[in-house]
Amino acid sequence: MKFVIVTGLSGAGKSMAVNALEDIGFFCIDNIPVALLPRIVDFALQGENQLNRVAVVMDVRGVRSSEQLEQALSDLDARKFEYEILFLDANDAVIQRRYKETRRQHPITISEKLPITEAIARERRLLQPLRARAQYVIDTSLLSTAQNKERVCSLFLDHGESPMALTVVSFGFKYGLPQEADLVLDVRCLPNPFYVPELKNLTGLDQEVVDYVMAAPESQELLRRYESMLEYALPLYVKEGKSQLMIAVGCTGGKHRSITFARKIGEFCEKLGYEPSVQHRDAKRTL
Repeated sequence: MKFVIVTGLSGAGKSMAVNALEDIGFFCIDNIPVALLPRIVDFALQGENQLNRVAVVMDVRGVRSSEQLEQALSDLDARKFEYEILFLDANDAVIQRRYKETRRQHPITISEKLPITEAIARERRLLQPLRARAQYVIDTSLLSTAQNKERVCSLFLDHGESPMALTVVSFGFKYGLPQEADLVLDVRCLPNPFYVPELKNLTGLDQEVVDYVMAAPESQELLRRYESMLEYALPLYVKEGKSQLMIAVGCTGGKHRSITFARKIGEFCEKLGYEPSVQHRDAKRTL
């Protein structure tokens, strides 16, 4: 049985993550008190109820202290029960903006009458044991709902023989680095299609842009060197037991060179036997 604990900051996208997991066949239970976690596990393991894929949402609404949380996780470890933790995060400014837009109140603001800035800080402290143990951390600060859903699905869909969940994401440096990136590849040194009038409004998803970028000898050589590095490094990450790896490929605006290289690198990783999810974070941003 695959058992996933979905957790993270309020406003970081846990509801969306649960919806995505339900869509790929998980039995999901929302807002469980931490004290009920062992009973939920027993229920899921019962013969007449045995479920193949279970996800439970455990967050600040059902956690009274970090010590209580540590004890619950230690109890599961003592039983040698296998589980994974998915932690949804976002920066404080984004969380505050999301609450303002939805006109809802943070759970700790409701229960303890704290300002939202203090509520978020307290929530981070309470959930630290879960974040420290998490196999998967997704920072949703710059992700759309669709991108967030795709990220979750890429982690928990059946990957067959693929040894590691691999994500290749293109991005624009002007909009900030993907916070969960493990490797960052910079292609700003390559010829930029942005300055070619007929290519400016296209993206690396268009063959004309790909042809322009890859026509440069330096582009071909840089791709070859990146591929050589990945061919050597990816098995080392697998050997160390890493279950999730994100390769972020960046150019200035995230629309031309980075998309071209992200697609090329995704194709190369497929040839190596991985099943990469290739995403383009900033492709639809207006210039």
